[in-house]
Amino acid sequence: MAGDQEKDLQKFLKNVDEITNLIQEMNSENPIIQQKAIQETEKRLQFAMETQEEDGCRTTVNKTMISPAKAPAENTDEMNQEAFLAALEKDAKSRAKRRQENKVLADALKEKGNEAFAKGDYEAAILCYSEGLEKLKDMKVLYTNRAQAYIKLGDYQKAVTDCDWALKCDEKCTKAYFHMGKAHMNLKNYSQSRECFQKILEINPELQREVKDCLRQVGLQEKAELQEKEAQEHLDSGKNAAVSTKALLESLSKPDQMPLFYAGGIEILTELMKDCIEQTLFRTHHGFQVIDENLIIRRCFSTAEKDAAEETLCMSVLRLWQAVTHGNEENQRLLVTSPYTGKLLPSLLDSSVGSIQEQSLTLLLQLAETENGRILIVNHLDLARLLEALVSFLDFSDKRASSAMGLLTDLALEERFHVWFRANIPAVLPILTRVLRRDPKMTSPSALYQCVAVMANLSVDAAIQGDLATSEELRDACLGLWTRCEEDMESFRDVIYTLLGFMMNLCLQTPFVSEVWAKEVNRKCFCLLDSQDGGILTRAAGLLSRTLPSSRHLVEEAIKAGVVKKMVKFLKVGGQTASHYAIKTLAICTNTHHEAREELLHLDKKLGILMKLLDSEDELLAGNAALCLGNCMEVPQAASSLLKTDVVRALLRLVGNDSAKTAVQLNAGIALGKLCTAEPRFAAHMREHHGLEILNSVTKHISE
Repeated sequence: MAGDQEKDLQKFLKNVDEITNLIQEMNSENPIIQQKAIQETEKRLQFAMETQEEDGCRTTVNKTMISPAKAPAENTDEMNQEAFLAALEKDAKSRAKRRQENKVLADALKEKGNEAFAKGDYEAAILCYSEGLEKLKDMKVLYTNRAQAYIKLGDYQKAVTDCDWALKCDEKCTKAYFHMGKAHMNLKNYSQSRECFQKILEINPELQREVKDCLRQVGLQEKAELQEKEAQEHLDSGKNAAVSTKALLESLSKPDQMPLFYAGGIEILTELMKDCIEQTLFRTHHGFQVIDENLIIRRCFSTAEKDAAEETLCMSVLRLWQAVTHGNEENQRLLVTSPYTGKLLPSLLDSSVGSIQEQSLTLLLQLAETENGRILIVNHLDLARLLEALVSFLDFSDKRASSAMGLLTDLALEERFHVWFRANIPAVLPILTRVLRRDPKMTSPSALYQCVAVMANLSVDAAIQGDLATSEELRDACLGLWTRCEEDMESFRDVIYTLLGFMMNLCLQTPFVSEVWAKEVNRKCFCLLDSQDGGILTRAAGLLSRTLPSSRHLVEEAIKAGVVKKMVKFLKVGGQTASHYAIKTLAICTNTHHEAREELLHLDKKLGILMKLLDSEDELLAGNAALCLGNCMEVPQAASSLLKTDVVRALLRLVGNDSAKTAVQLNAGIALGKLCTAEPRFAAHMREHHGLEILNSVTKHISE
């Protein structure tokens, strides 16, 4: 008995120690330790309550302390423990209630801080986030939001500290790593900054593009710092070019001089920009600011009708910008992100002065040579105005038009440009429509081809495609340009080829808004099916295959125009792409018209072409061939002509192919059914190849 009492005493003391530690941890300043203690307390309370129920105790626990003097000696430990747990339970419930109340207050302070942040009042935002953290110390969003506000104020070390606290709350908080990476980058802790951004990628691989951008920024800033260090060393050593750059910028800072005074100084400065050292000195001595804030230069750029001196000054500035940004990413960033030049550059492309227009285009082309430059243009320039200015170069028939379209092509390769384009379809539609309505003889054929190619590439995007396809004006403009280019097929062959591709993309959107438009497209496609140009012929067949499903009437007209014969010819001599379009067209025609089935059998009496396609590794070819074959089984004697072939084996292979698309399996299964119905002897072939078992298995799989 004494041994049992000793064990109970030790157990009680152990519980007291554990509970004391829990209480201390619940009062900890560290929110992580505090939260874990609360969770452990709740777990202990749950266990105690379950134990009481198992022991048959259903009475409410008395919340007051039970006097040890009134309790039997052998139950003292048990009663003290129960009282301790009861007090702990009461404390936990009280804490949970306070936490809920504090959560409401903290959320309200967070919203108030966000409003202040949005207005640019970062100090007020920090105060709100700090008050929120006084209410709830483990609310990670308050730490990350405050870190972001600290970054805006340039207090990067405090931002790092806040991000550390957010990560203690949630070790996988990507927002904390992002802001910490930004803070370290500004503190010039480049290795630590990279580690933060790489950590984001480990947590969420889908953020690869965003992480890539952040790492690129770190690399650019580190490179710029090294450049500035080297440039300062040259300046300190008294080298002539470095000293001259500084002196010239001081001279150009003089206000109210004649335009030619500034033009002369800028020309000399441009000659000095031979390498990265001079480019960097231009930057570190506020060269961009000197030019931007010069009122005479601003006036010259804004004047519509410029005299010779004003034009000379504008040209000098544009050549200087080309010289200081050539191969220098940091200078490119400062030029493009400047509020003044960012608005100026697109407008200069519309200048009535040809030389200024040309030099502005040259500058933008130079910037777009690198990924960094293209990103700067897309992110910071007015793209709607830039797009309109670039397509206006189609009014020229010389190399300027091709250069402008080359720039547009480069920009359109950027994903950010696609994002912008998707969001601004209503604004850009009129611009694209005007391009398609222009007279091709009044511009460079290669430039027009490039512009239409940009439209075609953008229309691959389903969202863009849908918005463009619904524009009746755009669709009609496509037909108009096609007609005008047909007048000189030799000169505008590439334009027609690209235009056909663009229209093929538009026709992926069904149903069509206008059958009249589709009818005119088909009529023009029939004419091109006699072309000797394989590329044109293939795309005409492709466009036809996408317009025919819109109307039974269109299919009837196509059959009367001899489309079945044309498509069979393509299957015999065409390439894989042409065969795709041809078999799809035949599937459409034979699916609805008996005349098409009969003509196909007349042209391919033993259906050898379709049989060959059934064995193709290309699922689209094989699936449409199976559909055509099934349609042809409705023609008398067609099934009998296949008795000596392996048609059953070929169709069963498609049905049982797990990798095949469901539509392919269904087409093959339907063809088998029609084959056996038309010629009962094929049922025996089916049994030989366990066809019914295969069909049942696949049918069950598809239905699931």
